[in-house]
Amino acid sequence: MGSDTVRAEPADDDEAAQRRREQHGWYFYDWACSVYSTSVLTVFLGPYLTAVAKSAADTDGFVHPLGIPVRAGAFFAYAVSASVIISILVMPLAGAAADRTGRKKPLLAVSAYLGAAATAGMFFLDGDRYLLGGFLLVVANASLAVSMVLYNSYLPQIATPEERDAVSSRGWAFGYASGALVLVANLVLYSGHDSFGVSESAAVRICLASAGVWWGAFTLVPLRRLRDRRTAPAGGETAAVPGWRQLASTVRDMRRRPLTLSFLLAYLVYNDGIQTVISQASVYGSEELGLDQSTLIVAVLLVQVLAVAGALAMGRLARAYGAKNTILGSLIAWTVTIGAGYFLPSGAPVWFFALAAGIGLVLGGTQALSRSLFSHLVPAGKEAEYYSAYEMSDRGMSWLGPLVFGLAYQLTGSYRDAIVSLVAFFVIGFVLLARVPVRRAVRDAGNPVPTRI
Repeated sequence: MGSDTVRAEPADDDEAAQRRREQHGWYFYDWACSVYSTSVLTVFLGPYLTAVAKSAADTDGFVHPLGIPVRAGAFFAYAVSASVIISILVMPLAGAAADRTGRKKPLLAVSAYLGAAATAGMFFLDGDRYLLGGFLLVVANASLAVSMVLYNSYLPQIATPEERDAVSSRGWAFGYASGALVLVANLVLYSGHDSFGVSESAAVRICLASAGVWWGAFTLVPLRRLRDRRTAPAGGETAAVPGWRQLASTVRDMRRRPLTLSFLLAYLVYNDGIQTVISQASVYGSEELGLDQSTLIVAVLLVQVLAVAGALAMGRLARAYGAKNTILGSLIAWTVTIGAGYFLPSGAPVWFFALAAGIGLVLGGTQALSRSLFSHLVPAGKEAEYYSAYEMSDRGMSWLGPLVFGLAYQLTGSYRDAIVSLVAFFVIGFVLLARVPVRRAVRDAGNPVPTRI
């Protein structure tokens, strides 16, 4: 019996070592693609595309994509919402194909490099080419969404139930560290563009394009370390149907697990608010508060640095108080922070930095713990399929928030009214999440219940 035990231990050690190797590779996709979320969506593209749209606007301040009158200041928000329509058609198909074939890596590679290429193409966004900017944004956002479905679906396969909060938090921390590092380089280039012999517009376009190059280069690491697995879908289901019909099929399957669906609904609501804050904060800072681009870069850099610490700290809090309670606490902080944002004085960077600090402290942890908590609620063999629904409100893929933000500005002409409208997402999300009995939801999904959740 002793010899049997000796033989088993190296196998367990080898399995743990392989799992750690995959986890380290997995972290690097956050490192690769988070630069797009940070430099492109959060800092540069919103104000720059808004300026390009305004240069193409008529005397009343409207542009007319497809003949539809759109206030130039709202074009970016509408473009983000439009990208979700494409994503809804593509994500479920990619998720179902990944679950059915077990070949996630080729799909991850295609989506990642399509998004990276579209982002690199933003170098050519100048003059009044606002339609080109909108198109590249839609392609990059949709590609990111598909790649994140596949990336997130690896989490239940590479981490044990007890590891997932920590692994997910480290992934987000890697992403925010990457975003901070590249933002420092962006700040140097943008602030000193004259000394580098480039115009301000060219500096912005280089920063946009460099995010695509970074995304593509570091995607090589997870593609080398992650491995594909064949997993039998829950219930023996193997059929897949195209596009939105697959999403409808996934939702019907979730109806047999109503507590998973309840958590997803809560997440889609509050994370829609989070993603809208991320994508529209720079527009609010530049257009409403009159802050220059350098101030915005420093503010977002502050968010990135604090988000690393916040993600790791909230991961530790989750071990003590559970992921659900920690997320609920963060939503209270979000509500207070965004409500305070309405009262920020114009032309006062210090208060904008205070707002950025408040966001940074809760941003990474809220997202990381939501991802790991959802992983416990997904039945085995349906990871990518379920994450295709989850991804509809992740990394710039929110749709209702930007639409509400854009409509509020369209109707009132005030970015303050637009930003304060987002408080509702955090309040409603809190109420919905508080009602979900997560331990029972984990059991209903057929998964082992962690000691603390």
